[in-house]
Amino acid sequence: MRILGIDPGLAIVGWAIVDFPEDKMELSLVDYGAIYTEKGLPTQTRLAEIYDDMNELINKFKPDYAGIETLVFAQNVTTGIPVGEARGVVLVTLEKNHIPIQELFPSQIKDAITGNGRAKKTQVQENVKRICGLDTIPKPDDAADAIAIAITANTYASRIKLPS
Repeated sequence: MRILGIDPGLAIVGWAIVDFPEDKMELSLVDYGAIYTEKGLPTQTRLAEIYDDMNELINKFKPDYAGIETLVFAQNVTTGIPVGEARGVVLVTLEKNHIPIQELFPSQIKDAITGNGRAKKTQVQENVKRICGLDTIPKPDDAADAIAIAITANTYASRIKLPS
């Protein structure tokens, strides 16, 4: 199964493609990166760029399933609004491409990757590096988070019957 992990944002959307072969216990990190949008551009232009780039990723990698982080407003709701708009664009793009989606809370991701739902971001990144057999932590941080999201989404994908 090929899973697209997404860490949504307006300035940076982290993404990762991870394969989970049925006959192996190991995962294979195919690729990862980030979609960047320019700060000075109108929001609608930035959202359109995210939409276009997400479609390119989907067409290139053809994921079977996607995991995306759910927003949790801890302190500043104002900064969460643009992130929510970007997240909405990603969700619509996935839906239009008929890709099943698993929404994940940050605590679920932390728990799946570290065994502790309150783990620090650095612990998650170190474990992503270890799990994927990498020499360094993936950069940017949003891409490392997207890898963690894809890995976590796999545990949920394996519990459901995906459309063929």
